[in-house]
Amino acid sequence: MNESSVRAVGWARSLPMDRGVKAARDWAREHLDALGWTTTAPETADAVLLTVSELVTNAHTHARSAAQLIMSWDNSCLHISVHDTSTTLPTPRGPSTERVGGRGMFLVDALADDWEARPCPHGKTVTACFRGPGEEGTPH
Repeated sequence: MNESSVRAVGWARSLPMDRGVKAARDWAREHLDALGWTTTAPETADAVLLTVSELVTNAHTHARSAAQLIMSWDNSCLHISVHDTSTTLPTPRGPSTERVGGRGMFLVDALADDWEARPCPHGKTVTACFRGPGEEGTPH
């Protein structure tokens, strides 16, 4: 086998606007259970679930769009990607006493090992990455 090839497993789910964030979290938790993360890395699993909540909420609330949620595991990082139809890229904003919302990407930035937002032909995809249990440098 070519050592430069990546072995990955992934799952995808479409979440229309009338489907709640809870459905996304429940679906993600099933896959975290299958990976063993809810047992071996419960704090990281909680961070992943909060990130799923924030990214799907952003797609529904700010983009006014269905969310395409993709989870992929490549044996070193779990990638949580959410695609929506808005071309506006998110940026983290710090806490404020002036506004009620707007902390989602600030939380994602604090929880994930890394994240990025990329424009796509029909919107954007935001991806957060979490190192696996026992990986060097894992902050969670």
